[in-house]
Amino acid sequence: MASGGLQLLGFVLAFLGWIGIIISTALPQWKMASYAGDNIVTAQALYEGLWMSCAMQSTGQIQCKVYDSLLKLESTLQATRALMVAAIVVGLLAIFVAMIGMKCMKCMEDDQTKKMRMAVFGGVMFIVAGLAALVATSWYGNRVARAFYDPYTPVNTRYEFGSALFIGWAAASLTLLGGAFLCCSCPRRETSYPPTRGYPKNASSTGKDYV
Repeated sequence: MASGGLQLLGFVLAFLGWIGIIISTALPQWKMASYAGDNIVTAQALYEGLWMSCAMQSTGQIQCKVYDSLLKLESTLQATRALMVAAIVVGLLAIFVAMIGMKCMKCMEDDQTKKMRMAVFGGVMFIVAGLAALVATSWYGNRVARAFYDPYTPVNTRYEFGSALFIGWAAASLTLLGGAFLCCSCPRRETSYPPTRGYPKNASSTGKDYV
C-alpha cells in the first residue's frame, strides 16, 4: 500500500511538472527588459520568449509579434525550442506508460513484474523530460545572465530573467522529483532461496547379523 501511495504521488508531481513545462514553453516572458540603469524612463515593458516578442504599454495593452523566420533565429534559441518540445513529447509518452504500470489501473494485472517495469520505465521517461527542460531553461538563463553582466552590452538592451523561466525551473524540478518517486515506488523483490532439502539420516547400526 505504501508503494502504491508513493507511485501515485510521483505520477501527480510529474504530471503537474509536465503541465508547467507546456505553460513555460508557451509564455513569452522568458526574458524581460531590465531597468537597472540610471535615468531610464519608459512607458512599456518588453518581453521575449521562444516564439514571439511582446511589448506591454503602461495602459495594460499588450502587442506581440511572432518571429518571422526560423532560419534567422540564433542557434541557441532553436536548440532551446527543440529541447522544450522534446520534453513535452517525452513527458506525454511517459504519462501513458506510467499509467499502464500504476497499481490503481487494471491493465496488465496478470503480470505484475511487467507492470512494475512499465511504472519504472515511465518514471525514467519523466526524468529524461525533466532533464531536457532543465537543460533548456538553465542554458537560456545562463545566456541572459552573461549578456546582462557583459560590459559591452548597452544598458538599454539588457534583459533579466522572466517569469516563464522560473516556471520552467519549477516544472523541471517537479518532473524530475515525480519521475524519481515512480522509479522508487516498486517494492524490492526479496531474494528467494531454494528450499533446503532434508538429507536422510544414516541408518544406525542395529548390530544385527544378516544371513
